[in-house]
This record gives sequence, C-alpha cells and structure tokens, in this order.
Amino acid sequence: MAHEHHHEHQHGEEGPKGRIIRIAVATLLLIGAVIIEKNTEWATWKYLLLFLVPYLIVGLDTLKEAAEALAHGEALDENFLMSVATLGALGIGFLPGAETQFPEAVFVMLFFQVGELFEGIAEGRSRKSVAHLMDIRPDTAHVERDGVLETVAPDSVAVGETILVRPGEKVPMDGVVLEGESSLDTVALTGESVPRSVRAGGEVLSGCVNLSGVLRVRTTKAFGESTASRILELVEHAAENKSKSEHFITRFARIYTPIVVGLAVLLAVLPPLFTGAWATWIYRALMFLVVSCPCALVISVPLTFFGGIGGASRQGILVKGSAHLDTLSRVRTVVFDKTGTLTEGVFDVTAVHPERLDEQELLHLAAHVERHSTHPIAQALLRAYPHEQDGCSVSDIREYAGKGLTAVVEGRTVAVGNDKLMEELGAAAHPCHLSGTIVHVAVEGVYAGHIVISDRVKEDAARAVAGLHEAGIRQVVMLTGDQRSVAEAVAAQLQLDACHAGLLPADKVLRVEELLPQGTLAFVGDGINDAPVLARADLGIAMGALGSDAAIEAADVVLMDDKPSKVARAVHIARRTLRIARENLWFAIGVKLLVLALAACGVATLWMAVFADVGVTVLAVLNAMRALR
Repeated sequence: MAHEHHHEHQHGEEGPKGRIIRIAVATLLLIGAVIIEKNTEWATWKYLLLFLVPYLIVGLDTLKEAAEALAHGEALDENFLMSVATLGALGIGFLPGAETQFPEAVFVMLFFQVGELFEGIAEGRSRKSVAHLMDIRPDTAHVERDGVLETVAPDSVAVGETILVRPGEKVPMDGVVLEGESSLDTVALTGESVPRSVRAGGEVLSGCVNLSGVLRVRTTKAFGESTASRILELVEHAAENKSKSEHFITRFARIYTPIVVGLAVLLAVLPPLFTGAWATWIYRALMFLVVSCPCALVISVPLTFFGGIGGASRQGILVKGSAHLDTLSRVRTVVFDKTGTLTEGVFDVTAVHPERLDEQELLHLAAHVERHSTHPIAQALLRAYPHEQDGCSVSDIREYAGKGLTAVVEGRTVAVGNDKLMEELGAAAHPCHLSGTIVHVAVEGVYAGHIVISDRVKEDAARAVAGLHEAGIRQVVMLTGDQRSVAEAVAAQLQLDACHAGLLPADKVLRVEELLPQGTLAFVGDGINDAPVLARADLGIAMGALGSDAAIEAADVVLMDDKPSKVARAVHIARRTLRIARENLWFAIGVKLLVLALAACGVATLWMAVFADVGVTVLAVLNAMRALR
C-alpha cells in the first residue's frame, strides 16, 4: 500500500527532531503571516506568496510523496488527499466572491505533519521495545582454535567448535556444556526470572546470560539456527501475517478513497450548477476530502497489533502474527496435552507398599531387575534406589512384552511388572488406592508388594485451568496417551471439563477434529510428538518450546517457558489488543461521519475537518500505544 511505502521513505530521511524543527519554524512563520494579513491591504497573490513559505516548509514532503505515489500509479493515499485539499484551499481565494483560505491551508498541512510526527514516535517506541526485548543476540563469541582463544563474530563459528562463555556474557549459540558450572538468566527468552543452573552435560541456549561461572561449551547449532536468532525471526516476521482487521483496512482504503474523491468532485460541481455558489461548494468539497482521509485507521490498527505482539513477547509469549492474535482472542475451547504440558513429564516413585519385605528391600529388588531398561518407569525406580551401591549379582533377565521382566537376583527369582504378569506367574496382585503406574513385585512366585510411580502435576497447572475458566473459556480438555486411571486423577485434581486417555498421536488429531465445530479451538502441547495436532487446531500453542524445533515450526503461538498459566495470559493480551483496535475503528469512523455530515450541510469549517482527521489519528495512535503494556 502507498502508505507503507511513504513511511519507509519519509522516516528514513528524517527523524522526529528534524520534523519538530520544521513544524516549529512553520508555526512561527504562519503566526507572522496571519498578523501581516490582518494589518495590511495587499493584492491576493502577495498574500499567497507570504503563506506559501510556511506551507512549503512543512508540506513539501507530503506534496513530493503524493506526486511519487501518482507516478507509481498508487494515488489516493492520505498524502494525495491532503495535497488536493490544501492546494484547493490555497486556490479558492481566487474564485469570484470567495474568501481567501490561506491560513487554513497552511494549518491543515501543519497539523497533518504533527499527526505524522506522533505516528513516527509511536512506531519508533513500539519497535524499540521489541528491539530491546530482542537484545538477546550477542555480537561476539570466544572460540578455542588450535589452543588459542579468539574473539570472532558468532556467525563464523561452526557447529562442533568449543566456545568459552564468561560470567556476565550472553550465550552466543546453542550448545552442550563440556565443563564448568553456572546459573543462567533466561528472562529474555522465557520471561522467567528464576535463574536455571547448568553443569557439564547440560544444554545452554543462545540469548541466556551467564551469571556466575565460566562455561566451556560445544556448539550444537549454527548462529543463524540458534534459539535467539529463531525467536528474533519470528517476531520480525510476525507483522507479515496480517490479521483480518488489518487486511480489512488495506482493502477498505483501496475502495474507500476513490469513492470519497468521486463524492468530493460531485459535491464541488453539482450544487453550484443550480446555485452558482462555486466558492462555497468547492470549500465544502475540500473539507469533505480532509475529513474522509482514512489515516487514523490505516495507522492505528496495525500499530495496535504490533504493540500487542511486542507486549506479549516481553512476557515470553511469541505470537507469530496478528492473524493469530485475532484467533487467540476468540478461543472457546482449550485442549491440553498431559505429559510435559500439565505435568512435569518426570516420573518419580511416589509410594512403596510392601507385603513381606521392608520398603528398601522391595525397591532394591525392583531396581536390580530393571537396571538395564531405558523405560521412564525403570528410570524412576533406579533414581529411587541407585543400584550401583551394592555388588548384587543379577542373571537370566527375561522380558515379557507389554507385561514386565523377571530376573534372578542373588539366587532369588524376582518378577517386576503389571498385574497381567502377576496373573501369568500365579502371584495374586493386590490393587492400590493411589493413582499412577503400579509396579508389582513377586519373589519366588509369591506376591511381595507394589511400588507407585507417577508424573508430578506442575505447580502452575491448577492456576492455569482456573485462569482459563475465569476468562470465559467454555471447556478445558486434556488428551493423553497415558492410562485412564492416571488421566482421571489428574483431571479431577485440576478440575478439567473433560479428559480422553490412551490416545496415540493420530487419535489426538481425531479428538481435536471432533471438538473443532464447538468454537475456536486452541491446542497446547510441549511439542515433540504434538506437531500434527498443533497444525490441525485453529490455534497451535507450543509450550516450553525452547527445545523443540518441530513445535516452534508447527505452532502459531510459542510459550517460551513451561508455565501453562501463560495460556490464559496470552488470551488476555489478545483480547485487550483487539479491544483497543476496535475502539480505534469505531472512534475514527464515528467522528468522521459526524464531521462529514456537518461539512455537507455547511456547518463545519476546515479547522474542524482537520481535527476529524489528524486529531483522531493522534488520539488513536496514543490509544494503540496502550497495547504495548
């Protein structure tokens, strides 16, 4: 659109300071010219020359932009409307029986520049706040090459090289810690203020600030592919995914402006054919043009969305475009994945119920049988009882697919598995009143007790669900591949509206498709296997997506940390942004219609017309700035 082209052009040449100086000089000259006009009796053309000086000082840019736009065949933007209206006002004094309108013409142009100034400052501020948030990409990296430490530009470091990160420095690229211990400030990436501690073997992400120790890091991603660069790219490209409201305005301006110019021409020509009062009707037509200029809409709505996206990213919520902000504000159903989203995704032993041995002995035997398994349940047993402590001999390990394992530990045959395995071995398993994964243990064919292993619910999860209900979300649903009893226990604890258990990734897509007709649906997942569902939902929200590339690609909204409560926060930000955009739309259209009606009846003056255009724009831009907070 011509509007965007003109901004880059104009803002590129001159900052707010230059424009303020021009406005000040033109204002003083205008006041001088008005005083001279009141106290002298000159020929009309001399007054025209007098007023042309401040007019050109303040309006030359606008005239140039209008001429350029015409040359590109992109006429009828606000520069064109302003140029026609002001040149018309300058020329109107030469019509027989007409009053001169020189001061009005200069004032319209002056006030238009004030509006442009405000818009430039507001746009600069919102860009700055996003840039400040995004001040996460470091300019240098210290890389070890041939035993020497070199300081180089981060994009020249290859994957697999070793870099050194000193305290107080930003981590330049993603990698794995080779040696050193430290804590990292991740606030720029996640909005999370609590530092994370890292040690050898741990992952570090670009954009974090190293707080305490020196870290030697082996890089795992190139600079352009690293987390900080990806986030920056997302925020920068967010503007390209325009929302429906923004597209509406672009289309609106294309159709609206020619109609307005046509009406103004009719207003200038038709009534005088009958009344002969050409000057009066041309003046009204010029006013009609000034009022009808749509710049308040063209400027303030995109600015509101830009502010909303910037404000959200300051809180670690990345929205990939204003279209998604639009969808987010209309969400009616929120579907959560369970493991890693509402729960920690870390399995722990939560209870030990022995029957004929003590607790330690039961854990000891189970850990030995599972000692070579990589299954999360086995890992939980091994964490509860580190098997390296004793030199027990373990032999004859046998696996029963989908049921469990048996092994000989210190001469005793021990079976560890689910109730199906107990049935097969003839050791009657006792049920447990707790929910979770129940691991039964039998020794020499006799039932010896069970161990309960469950996934911890995130501290934040109950608050997240309550927050969504408060925000008027109709239903909060959980989907999980986990077993029904575990899912139902979590659903009851969090007061969810529904839960579906035992689902494979493809089943999750089907469940989401069943829920889609009930209103705009957002799916929240932690990423790795959730990409198909994230893509299928009206809105995909990837959570704690610092790690998962697939999730960042598939999702429309990316929550940088692991807090499910950020979903409700994101909904609030989106709704507020849309409310501000709507306020601007209706305010601008309302004031314009009022002054247009007055202008057509001959009540309004050019000064009122100027307020209806530039004044409304300034107020709308100031209102749009609220979205940043």
